[in-house]
Amino acid sequence: MGFLFEQDNFALFRDGFLQTIELSALSALLALLLGTLLAAFRVSPVPVLRAFGTTWVTLFRNTPLTLLFFAVTFGLPPLGVHFSHLAFAVLALGGYTASFVCEVIRSGINTVPLGQAEAARSLGMNFFQTLTLVVLPQATRTVLAPMSSVFIALPRNSAIAGAFSVGELYSAQQTFSERGYSIFAIFFWVACAYLLISATVASFFRFLESRLAVAR
Repeated sequence: MGFLFEQDNFALFRDGFLQTIELSALSALLALLLGTLLAAFRVSPVPVLRAFGTTWVTLFRNTPLTLLFFAVTFGLPPLGVHFSHLAFAVLALGGYTASFVCEVIRSGINTVPLGQAEAARSLGMNFFQTLTLVVLPQATRTVLAPMSSVFIALPRNSAIAGAFSVGELYSAQQTFSERGYSIFAIFFWVACAYLLISATVASFFRFLESRLAVAR
């Protein structure tokens, strides 16, 4: 397994590892922002917004992620949309993950007693104020555990980007395989890298849960 410590191999692995972190972080940010917006749409009193949110979630949750990568990478350029391979990967992975984030947040919103929203409206708050100032802060505690599962899975899902010209860990693994190194050794180090990322994400959410539990 010492092949990784050769200078060129380590640089390739390091670059793939950092690219995976960058892709995962950008996709997570997009998924969180878009997922929150979609959740707001799904509980909105406006029928058009509810329909849009429901359609997005139904479509993206039931479409294979690989197909979404194909649709974004090869479908957008003919429409005049030209981004880097990384940006296309972020759009596909972030949009896909946003559908799961939306449902997690919506389930958290449903745990907040209806009386909280009614009290806010009686004070003259509009829907946006009620959602952001009253409902979402209370829902946050209940969504952290299921949200952690979504974001722990995200780095592993990012491996698909390697097949679409993004130089992340899966792409590095392919290069090592082409160079004739042991498959066992390659997958050992790649698995360790994914495990490190997943453990870091899990630790971050445990930290958030402990902080919010103290504040309750």
